[in-house]
Amino acid sequence: MGKGRGYSGGMPGGMNMNNLLKQAQKMQQQMEETSKELENRTYTATAGGGAVSVTVSGRRELTEIKISPDAVDPDDVEMLQDLITAAVNEALRKSEADAQSSMGRITGMGGAGMGMGGLGGFGL
Repeated sequence: MGKGRGYSGGMPGGMNMNNLLKQAQKMQQQMEETSKELENRTYTATAGGGAVSVTVSGRRELTEIKISPDAVDPDDVEMLQDLITAAVNEALRKSEADAQSSMGRITGMGGAGMGMGGLGGFGL
C-alpha cells in the first residue's frame, strides 16, 4: 500500500471503540435489569381442561400446583402424573418464550438461536 492509504485503525461507519463499549455496557445493564424482572414473574399453565394448574417462577421453579379433586382417581394415578407433567412443561415453555422475547428486544435477535438451556449465555 502507498503512503497515506494504509488502514487507519478506525471502525467502519464512524463507529469508534468508546461508542461500541458504551453500547455494550448499556446492553449489559438492560439485560441485567430485564433478568431481574423476569425472575419476579410467574407463569401458569393448565392441563386436562383445568384439572391441573401449575405456576412456575421466572427462575423456572415450580411454585404452586392445584389439582381438582375430580382429577384424583386412585385407579389412574398415571393420568394425573401426565397432567402434572404437561402443565409444568407448558408453564416452563411460557417462561422461556417470555425470557427470549424480552432479551430479544434488547439484543435485536428476537430470541433466535436461543435454546431451553438458558438464553445462550445471558445468565438466565
